This record gives sequence, C-alpha cells and structure tokens, in this order.
Amino acid sequence: MIDFFDLMQNHIAAFLIILSRTSGLFMLSPFLGSMNIPTQIKAACAFSFAVILYPVVNTPVEIPADVWNYALMIFEELLMGWLIGFVGACALSAINMAGKVMDMQVGYAVVNEMDPTSGQQIALIGSFMYNLAILIMLVVNGHHMLISALAESFNVVPLATAVYNVELSSLIVDITSDIFLTGMKIAMPVTFAILMINVGMGILARTMPQMNIFVIGIPLHLFLGTGVLLMLMPFYVLFLDVIFNAMYKNISLVIKSMAGV
Repeated sequence: MIDFFDLMQNHIAAFLIILSRTSGLFMLSPFLGSMNIPTQIKAACAFSFAVILYPVVNTPVEIPADVWNYALMIFEELLMGWLIGFVGACALSAINMAGKVMDMQVGYAVVNEMDPTSGQQIALIGSFMYNLAILIMLVVNGHHMLISALAESFNVVPLATAVYNVELSSLIVDITSDIFLTGMKIAMPVTFAILMINVGMGILARTMPQMNIFVIGIPLHLFLGTGVLLMLMPFYVLFLDVIFNAMYKNISLVIKSMAGV
C-alpha cells in the first residue's frame, strides 16, 4: 500500500515547488505573461515546463511538515519566477515610457488605444514601438532566453535556497530606475527635434506677430515629429539589441543575487 505522506514528501511537494517557480514567469514576463494569452494556456505551459524540468532538477529538498512553512516556500519560489519576468517587463516598460514622451511632444497624446498585452490604454507611438519590440524579441528568440534563464535558475539557485536580502532590493531599485533613463534615451531625438521647432516658432512669433503660431505649430509638430520618428526606426531596431542584452544581464544579476553570489 502506498503511503500518501511519503509520496507527497518525495515527489508531489517538490513538483509543486518547481511548478510555482515556472508559474511566476508567466505572470509578468513580456509576451509570455501578456493578458491576451488565455490563462488556461499559460497554466498549461507552466505545468508542461514543470514536468520537463522535474527530472532535470535533482536537488533534494526538505519539505517542511508545517503547512504554513510549506506555503511560504511555495511563495518564495513563485516570487523568484515573478522577478525573472519582472526584469523583462521593466525593459519593455522603458519603451512604453519613451512612446508616451514622444506622443506628448508630437501631439498624439490625445489618441489612445487599448493594449491587449497589458489591458491598459497606451499612446499611439508607444503602442507601435512596444509591439515592434515584441515582434523583434520573438524573431531573435528572446522568449527562449527567458525560458533558458528560468531553467538555469534551478542550477544557480536550487529549490528552497533563494536569498532575499538588501542587495537584491537595491538591484531591483536600480533596474526600475533605469526605465526612466532608457526611455529618455529613446525619446531624446524626437524630443530635441520638437524643441528646435518650438524655438524656431518662438523666434517667428517675435519677428512676425501677425502670424498665428498655434495654427501652424500643431500640424508642423505632427509632420516633422512623425518624419523624425520614421528616420529613427532603423536606429531604434539596433538599439533594441542593447535593451535586450541589458535585460538578459539584469536577469542574470537577479538570479545570482538570490543565490547569494
């Protein structure tokens, strides 16, 4: 007769811990955690990854006898998978921020559309640049890198050994603060072009007071801002490589930080 407690102690409990870490990745990571993917599919993918990884993860884990300690262990593993997805989401959040800044400068801020990946209203340029970044990430197999980072995390941070310390908190703060810096780097060319237009129109307003600057300024912002954005598209695609490399580096730093390295 099979002892259910021994079965739970040796196999099922360890599998649930692995499943909690894989589930965390599908909560917030770019593309894999998007809201337009049905929850059933994301749950099935997380379960499938846990089944595949379970024979590979040979680290023995001591299951607490107390249900509360076991629930805390489940939560810690879920948080680890969530952090891997969170770092990836931060990289693409910078693109959203850059799009919002450019929308306000060019004049598209009054036009919003629903983003199916986040369930929120975002500006027109921000939506275009975000969706383009997702497509390029899929083309260069960036989602495979996220899955590889999840699999590698079991080697770097064995089950129930994650360390959540001040160093990890500082690293998360630095990654979050980089959203503003990266977003401004992307939006700077268009912002600078609009600034030059505003300076020129200010000079015209002083030298030719009879000219209606407000009537001329709005279509001029739209025309030149969109033109500069189109010229920057090849460079934006190249800059995405920098963003993705920084994302992979930050994921590696977060995993090593949780390992106490």
